[in-house]
Amino acid sequence: MDAARISRTGLDVEWQRLQVIAANIANANSSGVNNNGVPPYHAMRLVSGPAGGFRAMVGAGPQVSGVTVLGVEPVAGGVRRVHEPGHPHADAEGFVTYPGIDQAGEMALMIRTARAYEANLTAMGIAHQMYARALELGKQA
Repeated sequence: MDAARISRTGLDVEWQRLQVIAANIANANSSGVNNNGVPPYHAMRLVSGPAGGFRAMVGAGPQVSGVTVLGVEPVAGGVRRVHEPGHPHADAEGFVTYPGIDQAGEMALMIRTARAYEANLTAMGIAHQMYARALELGKQA
């Protein structure tokens, strides 16, 4: 059942990646700044890698244990300033500060992540079909 388990770890990671992307899109228009003049929200990226670390994967030979979330890190990026004098968060010059989130880029990443999720789902389904077929062959022998 290793193939199904590995696909399951991929599903978990891609689902969490979709959650982070959705949070980025939802907060793209969060306005206001803290005391340092920085928006309250920064775009984040999920960092993933092999479960057990690279060293364990290289030393294990053909044994692969799947992937895992290594963390969530802020994306290096600036801010977006929009002239909206009537906005409650406008500064003295009439500018409102928003996080510098590229919504088109986030949507493209969301599509790519959804495709990776679908690929893991397909791989899991094929693995289950293979295991079921192997059980049928075992019963015939």
